[in-house]
Amino acid sequence: MKRTFASLAALVLFCLASGVRAEEPAQPVVPTTTIELFNGKDLTGWVSHLKDDTDAATVWSVKDGVIACTGKPNGYLRTEKSYANYKVTVEWRFTRAGNTGVLVHINPPDKVWPMCIECQGMHDHQGDFWIWGGAKVNEPLERKNGVIMKVPSAEKPVGEWNTYQAVCQADTVTIIVNGQKMNGVTGANITSGQIGIQSEGAAIEVRRVTLEPLSP
Repeated sequence: MKRTFASLAALVLFCLASGVRAEEPAQPVVPTTTIELFNGKDLTGWVSHLKDDTDAATVWSVKDGVIACTGKPNGYLRTEKSYANYKVTVEWRFTRAGNTGVLVHINPPDKVWPMCIECQGMHDHQGDFWIWGGAKVNEPLERKNGVIMKVPSAEKPVGEWNTYQAVCQADTVTIIVNGQKMNGVTGANITSGQIGIQSEGAAIEVRRVTLEPLSP
């Protein structure tokens, strides 16, 4: 036990002397090729955080190549890895109209809701932003901490699949729904982090989560 303590103490002293932190976070991944974040089989590579420490298996499941979310309680399913400078495409649909979202630039600690930029997925509001946990953007915040889209909804009827994209480039985030640009924010004070899908009241299905590099 003394030898173990001495070794640990030596390691700590070395880290302090060299300016290296013992648990320095990994650098975000900047994709150079297409990455399928959902493998179509299970939730490998994903971490669940739910209000009241609810068992993830009661909220998130995979069947027939689709992620199903009950929508209750509030929380999210996020990637294990952090990413920067990318386009993420989520193919999803409501089984009943309600609320969800794509979280980008999630920064620790996990909580409801973490420091991040929420790309709103609420029915008929897919294109709004919500700014959480100390995140900041240049655009004036409306409805307390939202940046509201100024164009009509491009969402398809409930039950049909939507293609929802968030383009994250440096300090900007742009939302595109079914090929139509809906909204954008600039000057974000967070530019990397994990990517998440919200559980926020509505039952949803997700069949694809794809990461792509930005165009040169």
